Amino acid sequence: MKTLQQKIADKTAHVAIIGLGYVGLPLASGLGKVGFPVTGIDLDLRKVEALQRGQSYILDVPDADLAPLVAAGRLRATADYDVLKGVDAVFICVPTPFDAMKAPDLSFIENAARGIAPRLHAGQLVVLQSTTYPGTTEEFVQPILEASGLKAGQDFYLAFSPERIDPGHTNSAGYTVENTPKVVGGLTPECAQLAGALLAHLTPAIHLVSSPRAAEMAKLLENIFRSVNIALVNELTLLAERMGIDIWEVIEAAKTKPFGFMPFYPGPGVGGHCIPVDPYYLSWKAREYDFYTKFIELAAEVNGDMPYHTVQKVIQGLNRQGRLIQEASVLILGVAFKPNVDDARNSPAERVIELLLKEGAQVSYHDPYVPRFHVGGDVFLRQPRQFESVTLTPETVAGADCVLIVTGHANVDYGWVVKHAQLVVDAVNATRQVRDGRDKIVRLGATSAPSRTSER
Repeated sequence: MKTLQQKIADKTAHVAIIGLGYVGLPLASGLGKVGFPVTGIDLDLRKVEALQRGQSYILDVPDADLAPLVAAGRLRATADYDVLKGVDAVFICVPTPFDAMKAPDLSFIENAARGIAPRLHAGQLVVLQSTTYPGTTEEFVQPILEASGLKAGQDFYLAFSPERIDPGHTNSAGYTVENTPKVVGGLTPECAQLAGALLAHLTPAIHLVSSPRAAEMAKLLENIFRSVNIALVNELTLLAERMGIDIWEVIEAAKTKPFGFMPFYPGPGVGGHCIPVDPYYLSWKAREYDFYTKFIELAAEVNGDMPYHTVQKVIQGLNRQGRLIQEASVLILGVAFKPNVDDARNSPAERVIELLLKEGAQVSYHDPYVPRFHVGGDVFLRQPRQFESVTLTPETVAGADCVLIVTGHANVDYGWVVKHAQLVVDAVNATRQVRDGRDKIVRLGATSAPSRTSER
């Protein structure tokens, strides 16, 4: 332990990061910038080759951060797990999706752990960062690693420290790996201390908890908190529509209260790698204890219904224009899971598009961050479809019977869109500042615009 402590203190500890995606690459860049030698491991050779050139494929990590690290030899990438034989610490930053039945898919974690085990050596630190259910580190990862013959907590060190990534923010704004507090739970106090000491070079705000299970549960609580509150405002949105109340106005009024309230916003569903997935991880694990997380599952149900409600808003808007959804052309604006990012994982746009196609609509999309978008191959749309982003021109906008805003990217001029569109269905209040042409806009959570027929 003293040897590893000293290496961490003087930044000579060689750190490996398995998984160079939205979590792993920012971590690799951050550790490299503070002075650690870092090796990234990923089986995607395109990522490896890009990093070897000092080029980033993630918006939040600019080339200007990576290129000097690569040039100085402090950051390199490979697909060869054998490099683990010579490193001091290993972070596992791989995806944790769910399967078609909403059960945890730990195959990426398993593959990473099995890649580490035959190369594990005494005195090495292994930190799992991938979001997962409480018990994964000790019940799943630890036995795989101990198949090496080494004992966790004695021969090597094992900890869990959840990722806290907020995509869409650059280093000059918002929270990054360099200023976000970190939670660390170790198998033993020594495991926690070593992992905390290493991460403290990124951010001094390290919060140690009693076990990996507590750290795993903390991460789920963070995301379930968001899921439940988004579901609450989504449900109130449906009520507000019936009552003729603008929910966006209500939220703006409520958030003037300086205590006891945090604003959450409605939308066409929830997306990303956390909120749509993590609640199911805990619900699945809870059944082992004869416990049913009714509150969490109800929130997931409410959020899961929002794509259906969004499509109904499209149908209603078209009907008021004297058009049917069958054979109508719908242009989707934004398919990323949140504004100003290139990450489309679990985006609500996928289900929205599948439902529109099932209704007989002709669908196209524009997203400046996502050039290609895949939908289908599931029970909602058996045949998978691959779309390419269309160019946003007056002709493409005017040629659509309906423009549906699913993700409100900041670099889209929504006033210009409304000017050229026949009908706009806004699921995220992106048109809130638009003044001209509001009779064309149907907003989620607001009273509907009058039909042109009734105006005549």
